[in-house]
Amino acid sequence: MTVDLFAGVPIRDLAVSTAWYERLLGAPPQFLPNDHEAVWELAEHRYLYIEVRPDHAGHAMQTVFVEDFDSRVAAIAARGLTPAAQETYDNGVRKATFRDPDGNEIGFGGGPA
Repeated sequence: MTVDLFAGVPIRDLAVSTAWYERLLGAPPQFLPNDHEAVWELAEHRYLYIEVRPDHAGHAMQTVFVEDFDSRVAAIAARGLTPAAQETYDNGVRKATFRDPDGNEIGFGGGPA
C-alpha cells in the first residue's frame, strides 16, 4: 500500500516564503500547481507545500524526522538559517525548530546522537 502525504503550511506571500523554503530545504520547489502554491517532495510520496492563505498564516507546526539530523541542520545553517529552538528529549531524540517569515514552525527531528 502506498501512502502519500501532503503537509500544508499557510503563508502570506508566495515569493517571500518560496525563497525562505528554498533555503530551508536546499532546493527550489518540485512543482508549482497554481499561482498560490509551491510544493517540495521530501521523500517519495511525501510532500511539504506552502499555500497563500493569509488568514491562517503562522499557525502551522510540522516536524520532519530525518536520519541525517546533524548534517541536515548544518546544511541549513550554511544556507543562512538558524534554528529558533533546539531540544534534546529525555530519550535522546533531538529537534531543531525553524520559523518561517510568517511564524510557522518547521522542525527537523533526529535520533539520539
